[in-house]
Parts: sequence; C-alpha cells; structure tokens
Amino acid sequence: MMKEEAQIFLNNGVPFSMESLKKRLGELEEPKYRQFQSGLLPGTDNVLGVRIPELRRLAREIIKGDWETFLQENDRTWYENDILQALVTAGARMDPGDRLIRVRQFLPRIENWAVCDIFCSSLKDADRYPELYMEFLRTCFRSENPYELRFAVVMLLGHFVKKKYLEEAFSLLDSIHMDHYYVRMGVAWAVSVYFVSFPEETFAYLKNNSLDDWTYNKALQKIIESYRVEPEIKTQIRSMKRKKIK
Repeated sequence: MMKEEAQIFLNNGVPFSMESLKKRLGELEEPKYRQFQSGLLPGTDNVLGVRIPELRRLAREIIKGDWETFLQENDRTWYENDILQALVTAGARMDPGDRLIRVRQFLPRIENWAVCDIFCSSLKDADRYPELYMEFLRTCFRSENPYELRFAVVMLLGHFVKKKYLEEAFSLLDSIHMDHYYVRMGVAWAVSVYFVSFPEETFAYLKNNSLDDWTYNKALQKIIESYRVEPEIKTQIRSMKRKKIK
C-alpha cells in the first residue's frame, strides 16, 4: 500500500491507493467493451473493459499527483494497469534522459500490440528529442524480445518519418528477421507509412530489400489499402507482389 501522505487524488477526492485505483477502474468497466477488446488481444485474458479515453483521463489525474509512487506500486491485475503505466511513463513531467530510463524499465511489461502502440503514440518526447530517442531505438532493434522490436518499429513510423532518417529507417527495418506476427505486421505497416510520405525512395527500397516474402507482400497490401496512394500507383504496386510465400 502507498504511503498515506502521497498526494495523488482522483476526481472523487479519494486519496490514491491501489485499492482506490481498482475501485475506480471497476466503476469504468464495460462488459460488452471487454468482450470486444479481448477479441482484439489474443493471449491477454485480464482485460477489464475500460475505454482508452477514460484511461487517458485517469492517467492525467495521476500525473498531477505523486506519479512516481504510482509507477512503483502499480501492479498488473488488469490489462488497464499496463496502459496506465504506459500513459503515466510517457506523460509525466521529467527530463528526457530520466524518461528513457523509465521507458527501458517498462518495455518488459509490454505483452501485446495495444499496450505497445498506445505507449509509442504517447511518447511525445521523441518529437522533441529525436536524436536521443533514435540512439535509444538502435539498441531496441537488436533485441530478441518481439514486443521490444515492435516498439522500435512503431516508434520509427510514428516519430521518424522524415527525410533525415529515411536511409537508416530502411536499414533498421531490413535488419529484423523474426517470425512473429506482430513484429512482421509492424514492419509492413512502417513500410506503407514511409511509402505515403516518400514514394520514390520507398519504391527503390521495395525493389531491393531483405524482407521475408510475407512481410513484403503485406507491406504492398497496406500500400494498396491506403487512401493516400493514387490508383495508378496501386496498380504498379500490385504487379510487384512476390508469388512464393515462405
């Protein structure tokens, strides 16, 4: 239990504790949404059913108080506890170097694509301190943990779709050789995002890369599905599909 003097308060004025947090989450749960969310998160069986906007509001309340104690004490009773840990880690006021230490501490806690992707989209420091974050991501790309790899990929497509990082981004994506669905989907997604912003350079990459056939073809599919790609370009992309899938 947290120390009594902790200055975290929820909207109802109840001093923060893990028990009060669990009670608050219980008040926000929606059984139908839990069923829907569970279907999107295979292998995750501790979903309570709290919508992300509600969790973001709750995270903002926690950040106003003793968020450091929260990060130390927050357990993993529910999937939503992991989301809150991600949002508070990403949003609390701290030096960028300190945040990256906490990011590193949080990465082993990521066990599904939703926690990963919400965390990535919430890390606004990556836009303020791109060089610092890119240095950090280079180490993540060498990881053998699939969700640390997905974290690196989703950070890349979310914060580094810039001319300056284009060549390195393709090199980093090419360095991934892991047969994990959510890693390969992340890479395919990243390639499609880069294609929208840098079609000429990404065309060149698609003609000369080390992507496995499944990831390569999935990247083409995502490009074709994009509303931001012209029909004639989609026709050309369709013709580039690899016939044999490994």
